[in-house]
Amino acid sequence: MRQLFFLRKIKISQKRIFWILIGVVLIVLILSLGIFPMVESTRKMEEEIALKKKVLLKYSEFLQKRKTVEEELSLVQKKHEEVQNRFLPGETPQLGAAHLQDMVKKLLEKNGMTIRSFRVLEPKDILPYRKISVHTDFNPVNNMLSLTQFIHDIENNEKELMISDMDLLVPNPRMPNNIQGSFVISGLMKMSEVKGKGRER
Repeated sequence: MRQLFFLRKIKISQKRIFWILIGVVLIVLILSLGIFPMVESTRKMEEEIALKKKVLLKYSEFLQKRKTVEEELSLVQKKHEEVQNRFLPGETPQLGAAHLQDMVKKLLEKNGMTIRSFRVLEPKDILPYRKISVHTDFNPVNNMLSLTQFIHDIENNEKELMISDMDLLVPNPRMPNNIQGSFVISGLMKMSEVKGKGRER
């Protein structure tokens, strides 16, 4: 009886071991065919997402820097245009002087002053610019305010104008109502334009 019971017990144990082994094999198969690939796929996906985020961040930084550079370039270009517009126009000193004469004449007339004479002075090179000057004699002025306003208009003109010399005659300082004299008014031209035309000739 004992031997029979022992044999049955061995058979039961063998069956249990067999099913345990099958269970282990199934678990290994599930892990290797399902869970492990899923974990690996998830890991790769996370790495890919992280890489794409990094690329997007770099691209965003590039766009931001590009926008900043473009804004700075636009500002520099605008400033450059403003500076260029302050020069006297014209391709030769003679044309620049003619434009300067016209501007001075209009400002004198605007302030109720009249011209006695105009004289274009010899241009002076102040690299990289050329200084154009005109000597202007004006008829007696009865209003000190007109003369003051004319000087203000010259010094605050949209062009780069300056009063290089000023000679005023006031017969009666106590009553400055008959002022006469002259100005030397100067403007600047770009040397590049003048030199370029010189080469063509």
